[in-house]
Amino acid sequence: MQSVRILGTGSYVPPKILSNFDIQKMGLETSDEWIVKRTGVSERRIADPDVTTSDLAREAALQAFDMAGMTAGDVDLILVATITPDTCCPSAANWLQAKLDAPQAVTFDVTAACSGFIFALNVAQQYLKTGAAQTVLVVASEVMTRTLDWTDRTSCILWGDGAGAAVLQMGNTGPEILSTHLHTDGLNGQDLLMPGGGSKTTPISHESVDKKRHVLQLIEANASFRVAVRHFVDSIKEAATHNQVDIQDIDWFIPHQANLRMFQAMSKLLDLSMEKFYVTLNKYGNISSASCAIALDEAVRDGSIQNDHLICLPVFGGGLTWGSALIRW
Repeated sequence: MQSVRILGTGSYVPPKILSNFDIQKMGLETSDEWIVKRTGVSERRIADPDVTTSDLAREAALQAFDMAGMTAGDVDLILVATITPDTCCPSAANWLQAKLDAPQAVTFDVTAACSGFIFALNVAQQYLKTGAAQTVLVVASEVMTRTLDWTDRTSCILWGDGAGAAVLQMGNTGPEILSTHLHTDGLNGQDLLMPGGGSKTTPISHESVDKKRHVLQLIEANASFRVAVRHFVDSIKEAATHNQVDIQDIDWFIPHQANLRMFQAMSKLLDLSMEKFYVTLNKYGNISSASCAIALDEAVRDGSIQNDHLICLPVFGGGLTWGSALIRW
């Protein structure tokens, strides 16, 4: 039987680098040593002021098309996972469709914060399995640095900008998405939120801006850390159990790139070598939905992922959202 296959992957990060030492110069009470110790992040990428989420997505998509030997004209569904669309309306996927010149494709955004790439993969699976789409482009793209309060050292040090992409079809050969698993918990979604900008805060006013209601707020960071680790671990176990795979037989874990200490905790709880965790957050920071998509593409392109490798992508994000994908390469 045919199954969902990955024909190509791609990624793109802006050329501008913001290092921890650059952040020190901004007057924050922090240091490179403090940031690295608590997060594992050394630097992050920053999009230029005239670059949008769909611009980053386009670059990643073109790389994925090139690997797949396809063009935008071959796609009939475009999904963009993002919490930083170019505009609330139209969607980032609509802007991307225009920039790719793919008028034949249906397009829409998927909003699941840092879990967005896996949520979008799951949506793509359903379209492909039912025959509602033949070729799907999934892109996770974020300009997180435009959501930040640059005076808040607990949050602004974490984030960066970039995009990752994958082209999917049903088939009998190539990397196979064995399963995806999704979960949400809206009751506790307030721990990571941007309170302004939606129907809860309208119209946008000088007062709402002055109160910093339009920047990302990380609340109860320590509690969120523990919750994230638990859900990361549970998601890995769920993917392994569903596919009757021993966790020790999984070759690579490519989690959402949130915090190096989370990876270390996961490694300890699951009795895994840290060498099995593919890490990009040291050079890119947390790029929300795009993090594991970018890391997956880099692991493919640098040869870390080989034929027949088992790859697990566990994710956790605001909402709350979490889940995983298991892929046989």
